[in-house]
Amino acid sequence: MTTHTAPPERLHNPPELEAEPFGDSALMLRVKDDDADFRRAAGSRLRDVLLEVRPYGVLDIVAGVESLLVEFDCLAVTHEQLAQTIRLAVAGNGLEPGTPSASQSLFVIPMVVSEEFSPDLPGVAEELGLSPEAVLQQFQSSVLTINLLAAAMAPMMGGVLFPGQVSRCVEPRTNVEPGSVMVAGTNAIIQPFPGPSGWKVIGRTPLTVCDIREDPATSYKPGDLVRFEVVPESEWARLEGRFLRAAADCVSSDSTEGGNSDLP
Repeated sequence: MTTHTAPPERLHNPPELEAEPFGDSALMLRVKDDDADFRRAAGSRLRDVLLEVRPYGVLDIVAGVESLLVEFDCLAVTHEQLAQTIRLAVAGNGLEPGTPSASQSLFVIPMVVSEEFSPDLPGVAEELGLSPEAVLQQFQSSVLTINLLAAAMAPMMGGVLFPGQVSRCVEPRTNVEPGSVMVAGTNAIIQPFPGPSGWKVIGRTPLTVCDIREDPATSYKPGDLVRFEVVPESEWARLEGRFLRAAADCVSSDSTEGGNSDLP
């Protein structure tokens, strides 16, 4: 799992928090820091702080990769008042990544690798200078963080332990099968429904990650953790179509246990 160790001086000098008005009833929050990994980790921590404190007037919090959109009741609070409340909450709680919040979950997602399900794996391996087996080993060793929910509720995850960046497809595919596990840069995403994508496909999960018949339609949310586990193709029939659920409601950052209840 990618972690960020703050230099000692940062503990005494918390990062600057930008709070820009976004229309009449929202604030766009960003943590200012030169380290992209820290910005993302601090942004996730900021979301946890706001969910715990729940400042007066806040209606919704929408996570981005390195930003948070905080929607509020403009009849109850002003931009300036809310920004000041948030800064006070940050000063009292800090933004240093630490123990996951009680609402954080871990998902262990089975992934089948085959010529059909992993068309871009050989190319990704060549691009990274690794064997396909080494690519999969590093991918399975990564504990990813869901940064945001993209189109169609797709979980966009950061923290893949690749030695370099993975490029996108020169020509995007017009139709990628649901369950496809894809990578780009050092990020990963799962395709919930059939659709186009320029990310590179290295596997496919037999589980259903988004189902409008469920309430809610997804069991994951921004801030949750994900680990992938390659399983034999023979497991596909047994797991196909099962709804993805977390192993537990709360996990520690160094946990190696847990997983999806559908796994053996």
